[in-house]
Amino acid sequence: MSFPLPDVTPLNAPHWNGLKQGRLMFQRCRACGHAWLPAREACPQCLAVEPEWQESAGRGAVVSWVVYHTAYDAAFKDRLPYDVTCVALDEGPRILTNVIDSDAGAKLRIGARVSLCIEHEGELALARFRLAGAG
Repeated sequence: MSFPLPDVTPLNAPHWNGLKQGRLMFQRCRACGHAWLPAREACPQCLAVEPEWQESAGRGAVVSWVVYHTAYDAAFKDRLPYDVTCVALDEGPRILTNVIDSDAGAKLRIGARVSLCIEHEGELALARFRLAGAG
């Protein structure tokens, strides 16, 4: 079973292209400074348009997570159990991701520091994280 692919559009292409180049890109509002992911046409805080793209340093902290024991898509059946984790990047935006060395969430703690680890699923580059200080 193939891995589900995102719908890459002109709006979100800088994010996906950045990952292919080894960079995690997010949007920041030029008017109020708010930062976010995923891509939007307008700032979710002040509704100003024309945000700018910035590169994350790739560090953040765990906010919350859930562990899946059921595959809701056949492509994930052989990955069970796995975590889906909300990470707050140091620059402000939050991202839903996986922590690859979390032992299916058992090693995760709120506030645990994580660092970016870009992984590839075929041609797709994904922003995943590992616990800070881990190999």
